[in-house]
Amino acid sequence: MNTVLETIDGGTRYLEKRGIEDARRNMQMLVAHQLGCTRMDLYLQFDRPMVEADLAPLRDVLKKRGEGVPIQHLLGTVYFHNREFKTDARALIPRPETEELAELILSLTPTSAQSVLDMGCGSGVLGLTLAGERPEWQLTLADVSPDALALTSENAIALEIQNYNAIHSDLFTAVSGTFDGIAANLPYVPEADRASLSKEVTYDPDLALFSGEDGLDLIRRFIPEAFARLNPGGWIALEIGHDQASQVSRILADSGFTRIEVRNDLSGIPRFPIAYRD
Repeated sequence: MNTVLETIDGGTRYLEKRGIEDARRNMQMLVAHQLGCTRMDLYLQFDRPMVEADLAPLRDVLKKRGEGVPIQHLLGTVYFHNREFKTDARALIPRPETEELAELILSLTPTSAQSVLDMGCGSGVLGLTLAGERPEWQLTLADVSPDALALTSENAIALEIQNYNAIHSDLFTAVSGTFDGIAANLPYVPEADRASLSKEVTYDPDLALFSGEDGLDLIRRFIPEAFARLNPGGWIALEIGHDQASQVSRILADSGFTRIEVRNDLSGIPRFPIAYRD
């Protein structure tokens, strides 16, 4: 009978042969999930025998991971800014860069009451994080996908977040009123990049990834409309592609925004345009 350590070692080799990055960490996460413990707990259980009741479902998810199914879909959850969110094929898998965007917004904005819109909310990780960290704020979370909004609602209920409302809307078509701040992580992948995406990314909905030949079709529609929906002094904060900073800055300026700057992500890539309506 294999021990926990032997199971981790064998699964790691299996994933490495199939080109899965960070194979050992992935295998540890799968074993910990199956045993109902944390990755750190595994270090205290290396000699624990693995029974068939645990090995059978583990083999199934290991095979799927080797085929490229994202680890987040197999686990069903992802940690984002100290909260555990449900994640599945209904919405984009949250990226570390979006967590950086949440932290940036929280560091730049006041804690006093604000009305804030998260456009293209997906699973709700950005908007619900802002709502959870700023209980004085009122969040509106909007998305064109009913499936994504259902996932948002499930996450809000699980996290007991109530200072939000969710709206099914194609950009601003069903959104009323004005806001003190607008955050958005809209689709920005160019169609030309479709063939070069990793297999894991293809599990995300196309609707959450692609936006025209250069990836900016939706952003070109969104930014002028966002300006009209901001209160004087209001802010906008975006996440964009690695080579889109200059184009998005120009769109912001042409739409009337001022004090435009683009903050780098932790990899040094200009990722987060911030601007204001003065």
